[in-house]
Amino acid sequence: MDTEVLKNFIKLADTLHFTKASAELFMAQPALSRQIRQLEQSIGAELFKRDKRNVSLTKAGLYFRQAAQQTLDQLEYSINRTCQIHHGNAGEIKIGYTHSVVQTILPLIIREIHTTFPDVKTVLREMNNTDQYRDLAERKIDIGFATNVIAPGNIKSKVFYEDVFVLVAPANHRLLKKRFPGLAAFSKENFILPHNIDGSDYVHTIESMCLEAGFLPNVVHHTASVSSALKLVEAGLGITIEPKRSLTGLQLALKCIELKKVPQKAAYSILWSEHTEVEHHRILQLVKRVINAAPS
Repeated sequence: MDTEVLKNFIKLADTLHFTKASAELFMAQPALSRQIRQLEQSIGAELFKRDKRNVSLTKAGLYFRQAAQQTLDQLEYSINRTCQIHHGNAGEIKIGYTHSVVQTILPLIIREIHTTFPDVKTVLREMNNTDQYRDLAERKIDIGFATNVIAPGNIKSKVFYEDVFVLVAPANHRLLKKRFPGLAAFSKENFILPHNIDGSDYVHTIESMCLEAGFLPNVVHHTASVSSALKLVEAGLGITIEPKRSLTGLQLALKCIELKKVPQKAAYSILWSEHTEVEHHRILQLVKRVINAAPS
């Protein structure tokens, strides 16, 4: 159905006068009458009651007047929105992230996106590395932030910050009452770490630092949630190893020791795919600028 026909119908519905409506539409009255009859035939309903003196809307016409206006308004909105999305000024950007990123740079990134692109909605999902790789490839997210990335070939990545790891133990842990004895002293301790399925890249890094200290960690609890792991540590159910930034702003009864002499670091990376470069080029460039300008 031609949108011009809907506009002409609305004009007639508002004026209820064929001569006046046709004059305002700059078209001949017979042409308008013919157009309205064809519209009624295509719908299968009488929209106007006519006699020699008056024109009025039927109940069906009253309903269709409202529906036609809504249709035109929605079409105009969709056209404007499509244009905005094409130019990177509207739509939504879907971001996956790991816990430590939301504790640090992610809020700054979201603020800058909303300041520069106020019509863009951000959709945030806390995810492990593996899920981010998959969802980037399947276009379910547009940008990812992960730690110790081993990304597949179809995913692009760039390290933007390296953090030290910290050993996290209950505040009253017996081995931390004096000077830190070194990681090897914790070989018999119970560890709380993610499962390989949830973060093989990260787990591999933790295991490698423990192996260099002469042991493989005895993992008794698996959780991909940093907050859950820290609460379990606080309850005395084991110890864990986290990037230092993961603990920013947390108020828990924990003892945290920086592993400064450990060569492994928590490498924070931004992830994206080719579709991100095409569909969200301006936002991706903004995010990279924020990352580069952020204090280390």
